[in-house]
Amino acid sequence: MPTDPSGTGGCRAAVLGKPVAHSLSPVLHEAAYRALGMSGWTYERIEVDEAGLPELVAGLGPEWVGLSVTMPGKRAALDLATSATARAAAVGAANTLVRADGGWLADCTDVDGVTGALRAAGSLTGGAGTGVVLGAGGTAAAVVVAFAELGLTGARLVVREPARAERTAAAARRAGLAVTVSRWSDVDFTELAAAPVVVSTVPAGALGPHVDHLAGARCLLDVVYHPWPTPLAEAVDARGGRLATGLDMLLHQAFGQVELFTGRPAPREAMRDALRAATGDILPLPLT
Repeated sequence: MPTDPSGTGGCRAAVLGKPVAHSLSPVLHEAAYRALGMSGWTYERIEVDEAGLPELVAGLGPEWVGLSVTMPGKRAALDLATSATARAAAVGAANTLVRADGGWLADCTDVDGVTGALRAAGSLTGGAGTGVVLGAGGTAAAVVVAFAELGLTGARLVVREPARAERTAAAARRAGLAVTVSRWSDVDFTELAAAPVVVSTVPAGALGPHVDHLAGARCLLDVVYHPWPTPLAEAVDARGGRLATGLDMLLHQAFGQVELFTGRPAPREAMRDALRAATGDILPLPLT
């Protein structure tokens, strides 16, 4: 818990990553602290790679109450923590470190980012079925754990090279999902569109030949949000499918971080409005 939850002292938090200059996390956290009246709280960007993260964190004083961790340090964050939530352990990575019992608690609010984005968009209300994930990088592991929280029973990973999907497949199994891995070149993309949800974690250009085949997706989460819309999102929207984006994910994962850092409910509307303003109002960013 924070050393000064009243906000009258000098509590500090930051986002760690490399590169980190582009991070929008300060927009979200600073808006939250203002809305909560926590004028003594600060939030900054610190550039650090995976190798340097443990030493940096070990050197932080007691005024540091929470850390957001972006790539490439999420696995290192889980490893250095003295305790971890079940979902961080399932994902195999942590995007959040919080002071707890003389050490650091690791959590993965990226899972909230996925579930919150889909629910807010009205895209997925739960129920059995197998969700599809295009790509199997770091984001994909949080996606499959979110599938389990949403009540899905399986995950299908579609990747260029199946051997590279093992970490994400392992995360899906730890979350209790049945998992299959399919090679990109062997897949019928029209068939994929029939899934309860399709999540694309790959660059927009990678889907060029398959956009028309995936246009019938009922529910799409495209982690790309700039430039928006992606060709796939445009095609799905034209056919009446529901859409969620990486910017929605960023917003919803930040709510949990703010609550863990401050011990108070996140001021969701204030955070949403700040993110809209910082990104030129390109997306509505609905709330549940």
